[in-house]
Amino acid sequence: MTASLRLRDVSVEFPIYSGGSRSLKKLLFNRTTQGNLARDARDRITVQALSDVNLDIVHGDRLAVIGANGAGKSTLLKVLAGIYSPTRGHMHANGRVSALLTASVGLNPDTTGRENIITRGMFMDVHPREMRARVDEIADFTELGYYIDMPVRTYSSGMMVRLCFAVATSVRPQILLMDEWIAAGDAAFLTKARQRMEDFLSEASILALASHSLPLLQEWCNRAVLLDHGRITAMGSVEEVAAFYEHGNA
Repeated sequence: MTASLRLRDVSVEFPIYSGGSRSLKKLLFNRTTQGNLARDARDRITVQALSDVNLDIVHGDRLAVIGANGAGKSTLLKVLAGIYSPTRGHMHANGRVSALLTASVGLNPDTTGRENIITRGMFMDVHPREMRARVDEIADFTELGYYIDMPVRTYSSGMMVRLCFAVATSVRPQILLMDEWIAAGDAAFLTKARQRMEDFLSEASILALASHSLPLLQEWCNRAVLLDHGRITAMGSVEEVAAFYEHGNA
């Protein structure tokens, strides 16, 4: 089965208020500058996180997702991961997906790193028996030492990223989704992570990476989309889309 992701007219809305307070609704509309608030048929205020997104990601693509804060980057990745369902439109995925979006998702703070390896594997649809066979390799990669047997609530954000990245890339997915994971990594870990990423990318699977670091996106990706208020406003090479984004923010 060839890996692919397809979005057709995908929109995602989040209701943020319901009730009869017209003054509160008026206040919200007057103060927002994001342009993504709307009223639905039931007179609720909703945030339009994605609007009519059409996108094909195919085998071999390494997609950079570019945009300002609030543009919809994380929402798009969560739709691709199956975490969010479209309010309208359709998303179809072929291939095993591994998503490294928020370090704490899928982690139980009161259990150990070793136990969380098994738990997070279940979020990836990997049988606990298969994950147990991988625990030692994952623990070794993280270099967490004795912390691997301590509760995750004792971890720093960087330690959580080490654990989650190691788990997410331990079972080679056909599709890997990442959102700013690199921000919490130290230099030594990033060197190891880059090597692991090179091994993954050599298999020519799909990568979708959202980041504010244009040099990072240029290093890892071969095409890009630009999101603005939940809409794709540009698509092309990383260099072309980055230049368009920088020009619009100059």
